[in-house]
Amino acid sequence: MNKALRNPLIYMLFILPAFILFVAFFIYPIVTAVNNSLTSWNGISKTMTYIGMDNYATAVQDKIFWYSARNNVYFILFSCLIQVPAIVFFSLLIANVRRLKDLYKTAIFLPSIMSTAVIGILWGFIYNPDFGLMNEFLGLFGIEPVYWLSDKNWAMIAILITNAWQWTGFYIVMVLAAILSIPKELDEAAAIDGATGVQRATKITLPLIMPIISVVVMLSIAGAMKAADIVLVMTKGGPAGATDVMATYMIRYAITSFKHGFGNAIAVLIFLFTIIITVLYQFLIARRTERIEY
Repeated sequence: MNKALRNPLIYMLFILPAFILFVAFFIYPIVTAVNNSLTSWNGISKTMTYIGMDNYATAVQDKIFWYSARNNVYFILFSCLIQVPAIVFFSLLIANVRRLKDLYKTAIFLPSIMSTAVIGILWGFIYNPDFGLMNEFLGLFGIEPVYWLSDKNWAMIAILITNAWQWTGFYIVMVLAAILSIPKELDEAAAIDGATGVQRATKITLPLIMPIISVVVMLSIAGAMKAADIVLVMTKGGPAGATDVMATYMIRYAITSFKHGFGNAIAVLIFLFTIIITVLYQFLIARRTERIEY
């Protein structure tokens, strides 16, 4: 047995299936997308005309593309500055609940397993200007009805709230698992020393769960860069492109307008932007998060 394990071919046999899947579903699509981005292919014909970097030049000179990129930045900022603090706050609350903790975890996780189409339709009713729950609530304070999805000043905010509502529960479960894995002796010792609940949360719990919070931020950034389905269901990028993101911009040209080569160029740009942002986050912030053993 030991002699067999010293044979490199044994390890290759175990690695090979995963490697084949990695090449087939990751490397090959990337190479194909890069190749297609250099053409003016319509996605149907058998012939491709190579045009070099013209698709990329067209994209970076298009104001609508940069408006879409700006909306992706809004997704990232909303996730990091509002959603992540809310995730940590609610995770701390649920972790300290004594009764029905499992019920709260299940209830808050439910939106994450629902279809985005269902989420979009549900919140479309909530945002309805005539009978929506949101305007009914605002009406109690004498506030005039707001056209949430048809007013370009509010449409992006409405989508950001909906997207956060869908995925907050998923991240709360992750953070909650990290909190519950902290030995109770640490919290009990701090309580005996006279530390308040807020002090224990900020001085003990938060530093210990910083690695998982860093993971949540990374996942939020990746999710923000590929956001498309919630936008398509709720506004289709409207009104007047106010809620377009790079993915919906790509879909419009790759599928609707049959500009497959240009659509692939946008896909490659999305990939590059995501890599750049995540690498910057890793080097500037995530590397400072120490791995804590307890």
